[in-house]
Amino acid sequence: MRPSKNPRQSRILQIVRTRNIGTQEELVAALQEVGMDVTQATVSRDIKELGIIKVATANGDQKYVTMNRSGEGASGRLMKVFSEAVTSIDTASSFVVIKTLPGMAQAAASALDSMRLDDLIGSIAGDDTIFIATHTPKHAEEMRETLVELSHLDPALHRSKLE
Repeated sequence: MRPSKNPRQSRILQIVRTRNIGTQEELVAALQEVGMDVTQATVSRDIKELGIIKVATANGDQKYVTMNRSGEGASGRLMKVFSEAVTSIDTASSFVVIKTLPGMAQAAASALDSMRLDDLIGSIAGDDTIFIATHTPKHAEEMRETLVELSHLDPALHRSKLE
């Protein structure tokens, strides 16, 4: 059956939040598993409309994650602010420390809040620094890797202290 837009997009959000989906083809297959006949082109449009983004996982794969949206195009603007504001990302125990351009930590933290990152317990932003609390040092490293990818920083300059 060809589902209408709202039920289809609702199911897409549910799938992305509960499964590791790395490609549009995987998402199409997951929808077909529940009886929704969709095309890759339709899924591509839905991903854009829903503000779903692809992030790197700790093992180097990629997966889709949802972002909150506060208006049309908000997720794209927030991601641009985040990637342009961040200057470095490091870890300290189970914390991730993000340095930003002066005065940009609040805006970058707002972008982080909209990303709904799984292992983010909470964040605090000052003028040019954001502290992110995670459950464990391993979660902090995974978060750092994801954020380096999202910020478009050179990964070679932001290597894990555990390597």
